[in-house]
Amino acid sequence: MALLKVEDINVYYGAIHAIKGISFEVNEGEIVTLIGANGAGKSTTLSTVSGLLRSRTGSIEFAGKNIFHTPAHKMVQEGLAHVPEGRRIFQAMTVEENLDMGAFIRGGKDLDETKEMVFEKFPRLKERRKQMAGTLSGGEQQMLAMGRGLMSHPKLMMLDEPSMGLAPILVEQIFSIIQELHKAGTTILLVEQNAQMALSVADRAYVLETGKITMSGNAQELMHDDRIRSAYLGG
Repeated sequence: MALLKVEDINVYYGAIHAIKGISFEVNEGEIVTLIGANGAGKSTTLSTVSGLLRSRTGSIEFAGKNIFHTPAHKMVQEGLAHVPEGRRIFQAMTVEENLDMGAFIRGGKDLDETKEMVFEKFPRLKERRKQMAGTLSGGEQQMLAMGRGLMSHPKLMMLDEPSMGLAPILVEQIFSIIQELHKAGTTILLVEQNAQMALSVADRAYVLETGKITMSGNAQELMHDDRIRSAYLGG
């Protein structure tokens, strides 16, 4: 069943037509990835789904409900967590306070239980729970951003460039966490420039080029497609 269904969205930045009539869907229990070069419109697409940007046309349905006009701050209540590019954690708050903010929208229900679940998935955060978030390494900040997203018990987690700026060993760690979250039942929409890693964990993929979807299909099949290999996998 389609948890997220996006149809014919067109997004503009002033006179620039950034997203050109794209449609895609994410089924419950899947990892779906959007891959493409820098500036292809991947982050813009996520921001449109989460209500930070508006499409001039089309429809966006989430969990059977039309969220096309839902304001961004209400999306978490709908069950949609957006972990933005660049992490955007609260630098001057502790790790624990950042996590508490993730549950704020739910009124702090079962806060301790949820936090323990996050600490179980991210033991590094537990070790650093009293540390200021701004003093964490890039990888730890990414873990914190993902952990904060999990605090709202999302039906869908949208991850925007989780591997950006991280050392290769940390990239592997973040992707194994993504797989663990998926196994635990979280549906994931992943935007990622590291196409190799994204395709290796995803069920399905859409290829974005200058605001249009040019290819889509099974992630493993796309990984072995010559066009994808030469354009994104350096092969």
